[in-house]
Amino acid sequence: MKKCHACGHPWISEKKSPGVKEYCERCSAYLHCCRNCRFYNPAFHNECAIPNTEWVSDKTGANFCDEFEFRDSDEEVRSKDVRNDAIKNFERLFGTE
Repeated sequence: MKKCHACGHPWISEKKSPGVKEYCERCSAYLHCCRNCRFYNPAFHNECAIPNTEWVSDKTGANFCDEFEFRDSDEEVRSKDVRNDAIKNFERLFGTE
């Protein structure tokens, strides 16, 4: 399910991704922004998994990025579960529990 990065309100539409100036019905946050993109990752140089994208200073503001793909919140939950499992396995291995 696709949700707003700011409040978690679901975005329901027949479109694949929101328009550039489309905003959340609940909190008025922009939906076509870096924080809602599946490529957004603060660990990367440009905070984007695609290395050749242009720098966007406001990650919550509307932008015209052609690479934008709305993040699926189910993917995010799965990645957090994998991360937590890895941490638990590390702690179990090295006895830090």
